[in-house]
Amino acid sequence: MQEDSADLQALSRSINEILVLGILRDGEKHGYQIALDVADASVGLFELRHGTLYPILHRLEGRGWIEGRWDGGAGRTKKVYRLTSEGRRHLHGEADRFEALARGILHIVRGPGRAAL
Repeated sequence: MQEDSADLQALSRSINEILVLGILRDGEKHGYQIALDVADASVGLFELRHGTLYPILHRLEGRGWIEGRWDGGAGRTKKVYRLTSEGRRHLHGEADRFEALARGILHIVRGPGRAAL
């Protein structure tokens, strides 16, 4: 097996992380809005539940790819997250990796020469 081969559990974690980073690309959001936007942008294909989303946000924050701050607007305190410049660089690199991964899967599923995205 190649060193770059996909570990499915790690792939699932990476997909969830890149979805969050992609949603934050256009501006800061709180966790609930991130989950709504992921579901909306993927037309319901991806859903991030509370028990999945918040560990992802903590992990991304720990890696320096996002920053969170507490916002007390509208009488309720909530944490809003934004993409850092390091997170933006990581997002661009991951987009290329996921495109190559999708092409590899489609090559197997559709057959050689028919793997166009």
